[in-house]
Amino acid sequence: MANFENKVALITGGSGSIGFETAKNLAGKGAKVLIVDIDEKALQEKEKEAKDTGLEISYCVADVTKSDQVENYVNTCIERYGKIDFFFNNAGIEGVVKPMQDYPEDIFDKVLSVNVKGVFLGMKHVIPKIEDGGSIVITSSVAGLQGSPGLVAYHTSKHAVIGIMRTAALELGARNIRVNTIHPGVVDNRMMRSLEEGMNPGHGAEVKSQMENAVPLKRYAKAEDISNMTAFLFSDESSYVNGTTISIDGGMQA
Repeated sequence: MANFENKVALITGGSGSIGFETAKNLAGKGAKVLIVDIDEKALQEKEKEAKDTGLEISYCVADVTKSDQVENYVNTCIERYGKIDFFFNNAGIEGVVKPMQDYPEDIFDKVLSVNVKGVFLGMKHVIPKIEDGGSIVITSSVAGLQGSPGLVAYHTSKHAVIGIMRTAALELGARNIRVNTIHPGVVDNRMMRSLEEGMNPGHGAEVKSQMENAVPLKRYAKAEDISNMTAFLFSDESSYVNGTTISIDGGMQA
């Protein structure tokens, strides 16, 4: 098991299922963790849950699309814990399910603002401060590796962050900072409930069953499945894994 004693992790989208599960995973291995999200009430609940179980997890409220607020969460992490070793650039939203010709322009803009600009701003402000030898993981999706009807904004955004990752991996290699994207498939969480309902309103459970059957492992991922891979990418065991896309999809890409 990886030992993250004396390590500091910064996680955006930290009150969501994948973000918080990863925070618990890292903190359980000894790391100090700052979780970032726009929803302060959710963050307060997560911080209390963590402290009740003895985990060193605290929070900072931020809108990841605002450069000054991103700079603030980076500085808060350093002020609170002294450094940044790991950055899980994870915040994202799904948008709506609509054919491309009907897709609302304002929602398209919002999805790209959070999922692409938010990732870029995180990189912009974290890169000067992260420790040499650190590791950055960006959350993409199987939607970043393939297309599907009705989700033009989400797919566009998840393809785009691969470009950010590859550029950063080339720029940061000399500092021994590794940068990778993870590509979850269907995950049993709030986002998938929203997408299931959007695909067939009133029949989300049927959509879930169909999607489970389409996965070779015949189940949705748990948040733990994603957090375990993320923790591996932060660990010394992945010291030569850099600039790559890693699917966590139960075989969907096969």
